[in-house]
Amino acid sequence: MDETRSTVKRTTDEAIKEIPRFTKAVNEYQEETIQATKDIADNFLDSQKEIIHSMQSLWIPYVENVQNSYWSYWTSPNRVTENYARAVSNVTESTIASTRLANNALFATMDVWKTSMQHTRDNAKEFSRLNSNVAKSFENVAKDSLRDFSAREEVQGHTRQ
Repeated sequence: MDETRSTVKRTTDEAIKEIPRFTKAVNEYQEETIQATKDIADNFLDSQKEIIHSMQSLWIPYVENVQNSYWSYWTSPNRVTENYARAVSNVTESTIASTRLANNALFATMDVWKTSMQHTRDNAKEFSRLNSNVAKSFENVAKDSLRDFSAREEVQGHTRQ
């Protein structure tokens, strides 16, 4: 038992020493996720800005002339560009919100794990207490039985004499 206790202590001490490495890994994961989200959003916004600029510089003069002659305001390249820019902004915000939700889910899972480990610890302690009580009960029953058996033997030995 002492050797097992020593092994458990050594193993838990080693696990505790690993906590900084695990903490660092989680932090690095979050930092990488946040940075990747920022890079994705920046690249997406840059490409969309270039597309908008290309569309505006190429088509605005031509379409405005046609639009002024035949169509209403809603088909204006400026209006289309505004709508497209609004859509790009919504996609970017959604990406950032999704990343935030993923991180929140990760933290929630970590909290659940922590609570689960606490319950496991408490339950293991209670099971150990119950096992000790059962062992003590068996010990007491065995002692009582042995005492009763010895007393019976003694009584039977006196009656034989």
